Amino acid sequence: MEIGIFSKTFPRKTLDATLDAVRTHGLKYVQFNMACVGLAPMPEEIHGGLRERVRRALAVRGLRMSAVSGTFNMIHPDVEKRQDGLRRLAVLANACRDMGTSTITLCSGTRDPDDTWRRHRENDSVEAWHDLVAAMREAVRIAEQTDVTVAFEPEVANVVDSAKKGRRLLDEIGSPRLKVVMDGANLFHASELPRMREVLDEAFDLLGKDIVLAHAKDLSRDGEAGHEAAGTGLLDYDHYLALLRGTSYDGPLILHALTEAQVDSCVTFLRGKLV
Repeated sequence: MEIGIFSKTFPRKTLDATLDAVRTHGLKYVQFNMACVGLAPMPEEIHGGLRERVRRALAVRGLRMSAVSGTFNMIHPDVEKRQDGLRRLAVLANACRDMGTSTITLCSGTRDPDDTWRRHRENDSVEAWHDLVAAMREAVRIAEQTDVTVAFEPEVANVVDSAKKGRRLLDEIGSPRLKVVMDGANLFHASELPRMREVLDEAFDLLGKDIVLAHAKDLSRDGEAGHEAAGTGLLDYDHYLALLRGTSYDGPLILHALTEAQVDSCVTFLRGKLV
């Protein structure tokens, strides 16, 4: 299993400088963000020349774009914001193949109007689930039209806050264009850390066959998503990686939630675990 990284880990003024930094650390895979070319993460337009420039810049450095970030709040309480997110998702999806990827990562969202990764009491409502399914069906329709895959990430602060809800969403949508981003640090509700292996086992049992991308970060407490660099927290990486190896997943392990100064130590940590 190879190691990759969020391209935004390296804040640079140009795309070339960003990708040079990735290669400096011996990495070959990125989860890309359009902010790295001076656009909004979910742009209103991505012109053809820019698409080709991104693809060429990756290719000349031997880099691969494993996915591009397409996160927006899919259950935002303002329906116009949800619709705008879907319009921008279509823009991104239409550019994916030209840039060299076929996967867009999504966030299932929250009723919180200000923070896409902050839990809200209404996330568990019937209405929130209904809105998620409606938005995801549209996202999958876009994916089908543009020959890409969209992938959501179960996370305790969002409406899909567990592997069980992730499985439910996959089954309700019923499309091969919808897959999962697995992040072991995002699955633990309050008081669940003592059950770490059980929670991880359940997640891989329910979602393992649908994983299209895997993340590597860490957590220091339960009840919220992890925010620590891989190897600096409490996640049982031996078990997490053993479960990942036990699936059919053959893609990279993407580092994030780390500073540039932590990259080398995190890469060394993961390579030691992956031997």
